[in-house]
Amino acid sequence: MTARRDVPGIRKYDGPAGGWGALRATAQAIHLQMEKFKAPITLMRTNQPDGFDCPGCAWPDKEHRSTFQFCENGAKAVTWEATSKRVRPEFLAQNTVASLLRKSDFELEDLGRLTHPLAYDRATDTFRAVSWEDAFARIGEILRGLQPDQVEFYTSGRASNEAAYLYQLFAREYGTNNFPDCSNMCHEATSVGLPQSIGIGKGTVSLDDFEKCELILSIGHNPGTNHPRMMGMLHEASRRGVPIIVFNPLRERALERFADPQNLLEMATYGSTRIASTYYQVRAGGDAAALKGIMKALLALEAQQGQVLDHAFIAAHTQGFDALVADLEATGWPEIEKASGLPREALEPVALAYARSNATIVTYGMGVTQHNRGTATVRLIADLLLMRGNFGKPGAGICPLRGHSNVQGNRTVGITEKPSAAFLQQIEDAFGFKPPPSHGHDAVKAMQAMIDGTAKALLCLGGNFAVALPDPEQCFAAMATLDLSVHVATKLNRSHLLVGRETYVLPCLGRTELDMQAGGRQSITVEDSMSMVHASAGKLAPASEHLRSEPAIVAGMARATLPGSQVPWMDLVADYDRIRDLIERTVPGFENYNARIRIPGGFRLPLPPTERQWETRSGKAMFSAGGGVKEDVDVDVHAGDVLRLVTIRSHDQYNTTIYALDDRYRGVFGRRDVLFMSEADLAACGLEHGDLVDIETALPGRHLRLPNITAIAYDIAPGSVAAYYPEANVLVPLDYIDEESGTPSYKSVPVRVRRSPAA
Repeated sequence: MTARRDVPGIRKYDGPAGGWGALRATAQAIHLQMEKFKAPITLMRTNQPDGFDCPGCAWPDKEHRSTFQFCENGAKAVTWEATSKRVRPEFLAQNTVASLLRKSDFELEDLGRLTHPLAYDRATDTFRAVSWEDAFARIGEILRGLQPDQVEFYTSGRASNEAAYLYQLFAREYGTNNFPDCSNMCHEATSVGLPQSIGIGKGTVSLDDFEKCELILSIGHNPGTNHPRMMGMLHEASRRGVPIIVFNPLRERALERFADPQNLLEMATYGSTRIASTYYQVRAGGDAAALKGIMKALLALEAQQGQVLDHAFIAAHTQGFDALVADLEATGWPEIEKASGLPREALEPVALAYARSNATIVTYGMGVTQHNRGTATVRLIADLLLMRGNFGKPGAGICPLRGHSNVQGNRTVGITEKPSAAFLQQIEDAFGFKPPPSHGHDAVKAMQAMIDGTAKALLCLGGNFAVALPDPEQCFAAMATLDLSVHVATKLNRSHLLVGRETYVLPCLGRTELDMQAGGRQSITVEDSMSMVHASAGKLAPASEHLRSEPAIVAGMARATLPGSQVPWMDLVADYDRIRDLIERTVPGFENYNARIRIPGGFRLPLPPTERQWETRSGKAMFSAGGGVKEDVDVDVHAGDVLRLVTIRSHDQYNTTIYALDDRYRGVFGRRDVLFMSEADLAACGLEHGDLVDIETALPGRHLRLPNITAIAYDIAPGSVAAYYPEANVLVPLDYIDEESGTPSYKSVPVRVRRSPAA
């Protein structure tokens, strides 16, 4: 970062990612949240065979060859959940909802764990304690008075397979496929795009593949913050000499250099390891152009020297290659360079490195998916891999980096607004009721239904639904119009305070806590981003004797809502093995479920592309073609004064959860009201580092605005600016989405930046 003058809270951070800084931050998280004697024991159980799965990211567990299996941000997630702080009914009686709404998102969650089921009392504008029986009875009564498609069933990615399966069963017996889900806001482009290309909406690599690969292409993600345990694998690959080529608009410290806290020599010498062998600062929205440039250069290499493409693989396993070639030949280098912000001379060496590698992995995150054409860009990544047969062989494949620890598992066990006919038939055969066949609402459509008044109730299995979505001005107001809102949660957040006519907050056990049911201590299961399913069992005493598990809460609501149900809800909750038996009966790939999760490390679900089997309509892997070079097709962001806004998470943040107000790798401390801009864009806008600015959405007919933000100089691609999520969601229109997947375009908003009148 280049500073022209001192700006409060902005200073250069010279350390590597990880290292002593990570250990200090872990110690600070423990000091602020947990009892110092309990914390080490709890953290040592994280991601261990007899312990609990980290409630943070979905990166898979290694074989347990090292002392600990948690990272800095994992420690923050664990201590945040296992905090000794409590939100009791006495506190809520003394603090109105209006007063709580004046607190920041960080302050709300930092209040601590919820201890009692709560109901909103409109007369006093407070939450009051309510019995579980009364809460379930009233929720069921209201739901029975509504039409099924007037109700939205939202799911967070932290819900277990068992809770998610019961939840989808509840909603489908009730009569709807309205399943807005957190994946709709992040990797839905993967879930929609990859099935078209390779027949399955999941990644195809394993941890073993990272140990065998010869090249890694890293596109649009920041692993040091969003999936930090990945850094250990990148660290090992780099030290083994594997080229790691990065495409990202911002210079992210974790992709530059990293010090592994478990490497004694590196820690003792204050050393670090270079991660990116080459770092390309592609313009926001320019990944599609960069990918086409690499593929176009690859075709040129094939024409010059031959034996670059895997023609045998292409002939035996794919369709559509000729159309892709025609599209690439019709795409000119000038438009590739303009859209990507990268010269031809930079992209051609990437093609050469790719041509030399016998086993390549492409990793990508929401920098790819959260664009108007995110689905098409995901398919371009698959195209690149298909050109050299990088599926179904060791060390190769595609690696979408999921966020929450079970967002992939939720989808696998049925949380989808677009269920297959085969799955619905399995449900009917197993339970004797006919589930609805029509597709339901995703996250954006659910909120639009609330805004137009057709949705009357929202049930949230975790999450912070309204805050996570774009355009809070519309979303927050719509929540207040609901007849019923129900939130299953461990902590208070802003969505809970956007009360409808009746609102209930139902406190659940956390991942770290002991789950005792009638059948004894229970384990839940999760699926990581590499399709490994494994068990998780907490051991901490629950934060309150009044907490219930997520499966128990879902079953309680279902039984109260569906008095004639033949599903043995409470018997299933008594022993989660019974839930898993039903998953095994109705979801492919879960054979011998209960036996296999008792094996340390669990088991991997089937991934046909790893066997070069393609469950597409044609039975072949499918190349895509067309669509131009832009990931966003609204306005020309390279003309005049229009820039492209990317919303980002800080290092002290996980999705909407903010652990603290620092973002040390980017040099931001104690604040979040900043806009990251390149020196060139500051100059072009007539601004200096530290100036106060207003940001306005530059879309026809849209007048969204974020005022009084401090512009700071940062190493970011010219034409691109960045601000923190969720604060910058005020600039993202709700209907500004990838039409194929419905994903909001959080990372592609055209904006104008002006000096603030308040300056």
